[in-house]
Amino acid sequence: MQVMKKILKKIKEYDKIVIYGHIRPDGDCYGSQFGLKDIIKTTFPKKEVYVSTELSDFVSFLGKSDNPSDLTCQESLSIVVDSGDSKRVSDLRFKNGKEIIKIDHHISNDLYGDINWIIEESPACSQMITDFYISFKELKMSKEGAMALYTGIVTDTGGFKYRGVTRQTHNAAGLLLELGADVEFINNKLGKTTLNEIELKGYLLNNIVKTKHFIYVCIPKEIYNKFGVSSEDAAALVNQLAGIEGFPVWALIIEYDNNEYRVRLRSSGIEINKLAEKYRGGGHAQAAGASLDSFDDAKKLAIDVDALIDEHLNINGN
Repeated sequence: MQVMKKILKKIKEYDKIVIYGHIRPDGDCYGSQFGLKDIIKTTFPKKEVYVSTELSDFVSFLGKSDNPSDLTCQESLSIVVDSGDSKRVSDLRFKNGKEIIKIDHHISNDLYGDINWIIEESPACSQMITDFYISFKELKMSKEGAMALYTGIVTDTGGFKYRGVTRQTHNAAGLLLELGADVEFINNKLGKTTLNEIELKGYLLNNIVKTKHFIYVCIPKEIYNKFGVSSEDAAALVNQLAGIEGFPVWALIIEYDNNEYRVRLRSSGIEINKLAEKYRGGGHAQAAGASLDSFDDAKKLAIDVDALIDEHLNINGN
């Protein structure tokens, strides 16, 4: 509660605030940014509040970047949400702000904020922002803010299916519904797909690589470009590999521009974040990201994943 009081105090002190997120933003990053912006603007209408973000098509219905100027960034309080590593913030001008607040739920030791509010066990940063709103009676929120935060919670919890979801999560979601979050509208937006994406799913399911306990798919950029699908929409297909019996860890490895190979690593019951750190990544216990130098390195990753699962099975007597 003390750190939330400090954050509210800083928000009150500044007339200009810029809210930042991470590169290739997901639903929780978007939801946290636009939800927090709405809370501040609805409560303090005279403040100038900006969101600086990369575009994320599948949640673009929540809002678009305000593209603040360099001068605005320098004159503002910087609030960075959902980004454990300062290097992954999409707009590095956050460092130019007068002060920095970090609000995050990832496992991270990168305390780059002047104020750092981190709850690693929270299933979504959007839940933290909702709890912030709940904690102070003076704060207000519109329907748009409720829509953003609900979207953030539902996407980062996999529709309330992932470990970490608690009664507090459902209470937060319930409050957002009372404030106007339209579940049918949000689900329709999130559930939309294109024929091109369906065709890419076909490619994915026909190119699974299986090891002892691990399955993964490598998607070169010429493949998703061929199907007319963005790199982020391609990466979002990772859970098409979820729930396959005998394979508790799965991954999509996506080739980006500039010879970057990003891994979306997921698991059921296996803690994978420490392994992800070995590959220049990190994240949550069962949902993490990593980087490889090439698709060939996927073989090394697979060996490490299989060893990790063997160790887990031995410890648990399976």
